Amino acid sequence: MSEKFLLDANAFIEPRDRYYAYDICPGYWTTLVSQHNEDRVCSLDRIRDELIPKKQDDWDDIAHWIDEKVPTTFFKKTEDQAVIDLFGEMVQWVYSEPQYYDTAKSEFASVADGWIVAYAAINGLTVVTHEQYSPDAKKRVMIPNVCMEYDVKCVDTFAMLRTLGAKFISSTKHG
Repeated sequence: MSEKFLLDANAFIEPRDRYYAYDICPGYWTTLVSQHNEDRVCSLDRIRDELIPKKQDDWDDIAHWIDEKVPTTFFKKTEDQAVIDLFGEMVQWVYSEPQYYDTAKSEFASVADGWIVAYAAINGLTVVTHEQYSPDAKKRVMIPNVCMEYDVKCVDTFAMLRTLGAKFISSTKHG
């Protein structure tokens, strides 16, 4: 079976802001959709909620791309009871860890990070994030730390793209 990937919000935001901006590398964005159509790439409803501002006047490139190009099936729902239960267990684990500041614990309970790991664990997916494992983190609960605790594979976008066999080739056509 082919490895399947679940994208964190920063797998959209960092590429847009840095190395795969829409006007420089549209292939990244079409690859995400085409690989989703092959059942290899997805994200969560909670990530979509983080990426799309409530007011359409505040929409950026990602929000427009999601609205215009991304199938609704790309963003999986987190309403599965097994995912909900595992997320609750993860929150309890985070709250029991003395290394994290209280602000980090409450942030973890209120954002999509734990949902990403819970959904990946239940569905056998690999998490894609640009966060780095940080055993001494105190101010923020890092996704790779939670992945390690719950035995979930975690990679960055470059590792995902290599596994998917993606190639972004510059066109030599002038036009």
